[in-house]
Amino acid sequence: MNIVNQNTFRADPLIDDVLEQARKLQPLIREHAAKGEDERRVVQPVIDAMTRAGLFKIATPRRYGGLESSMKSMLDLSAIVGEADGGTSWIVTLSNVCAWLTSLFPVSAQDEVFGKNPDAKVSGVLTPSATSRRVDGGFIVNGKWFYNSGSWHADWAVLGLPVVNEAGEAVDQGLALFSCKELKLEETWFVAGMSSSGSNCLIAENVFVPDHRIMSVPAAIQGDYPTERKEEEALYRSAFVPLLALVLVGPQLGMGRAALNFVLSKAPNKPVSYTFFNSQAQSTAFQLQVAEAALLIDTAHLHAYRAAADIDNAAIAGRYPDAMIRARVRADTGLVAEKITRAIDILLFAHGSGGFANTSPLQRIWRDSAVAARHAVALPQVGYEVYGKALLGVKEQITPLI
Repeated sequence: MNIVNQNTFRADPLIDDVLEQARKLQPLIREHAAKGEDERRVVQPVIDAMTRAGLFKIATPRRYGGLESSMKSMLDLSAIVGEADGGTSWIVTLSNVCAWLTSLFPVSAQDEVFGKNPDAKVSGVLTPSATSRRVDGGFIVNGKWFYNSGSWHADWAVLGLPVVNEAGEAVDQGLALFSCKELKLEETWFVAGMSSSGSNCLIAENVFVPDHRIMSVPAAIQGDYPTERKEEEALYRSAFVPLLALVLVGPQLGMGRAALNFVLSKAPNKPVSYTFFNSQAQSTAFQLQVAEAALLIDTAHLHAYRAAADIDNAAIAGRYPDAMIRARVRADTGLVAEKITRAIDILLFAHGSGGFANTSPLQRIWRDSAVAARHAVALPQVGYEVYGKALLGVKEQITPLI
């Protein structure tokens, strides 16, 4: 298909304004971070404020009043919110990327989600942990999907399922759009970190899903999306797995910056206990530690934004990235997770045991970052193996998600 080569990711004052609004909301988000963790959901005043400021519209088509931005802008927004709270950033990130997923469906399905409610929020899980039965005009679906981040606030959910023929034989793997009014929510998210993300289980019992609300995952992995607006809207021809993977480390960038800034801010007036140093800032060992942490965080940013450029430039050109580039984005994603968690670990040693106090934001950053870094699609070792096989020309891969 010949796609018009147009740069729709040029500088946009509307996107700059939303990023600035996100910065202005940081004190509010930071103030409610502990309560959100205690209640295992981002508190409603924060959700409302972020909705009014347009933070959930960065990946929604402009046809519905969204910003239809870029991979880079999605990272920018997630990092800014992540500086204030990792759990809140995870909600913003996953809701936005699921809005992007929704925008790959046929326009008739998009109209159902965003047509009457441009502020609709979507959660999502790719795992096809369901059964389906072919009926006239669609499928009857039963299933359970765990780890629906943002489930408390979602209006819709995009969920994996097996696509079967009339004989009940699996012929494809799909993603289906469900109204959350048709699903049950089971509270299952009791974890050490990212507690406020509310990543609970959604349950479907004999729910009918029409054909136009189902999308093929293998086709999507190759860049074949059912949206009729792909030629006009560059964001919705972005590479499928690379975008879904890279977006997961946007919150990590913000949490890394927040941890470094916190430790640096305390250093002038914090002694190194049981030494002659009255100020950590005067300690050479401390200086070496914060320098190493800062460089690790810088490295994470360089790789994240290189990968974002890979995705955005290909989308602008109407070119689907080849397997080597897509494999490298998965490796970049894992490297970001690895470097940020390593940097935070160094900063905890440098700052001292006070960082583990319940009142210290450093301990929440540490727990949130550690849990998010273990997301299956962000795991460093999987990303490195995928990239290593691509570099060596080994055809057999360990996952279809490239």
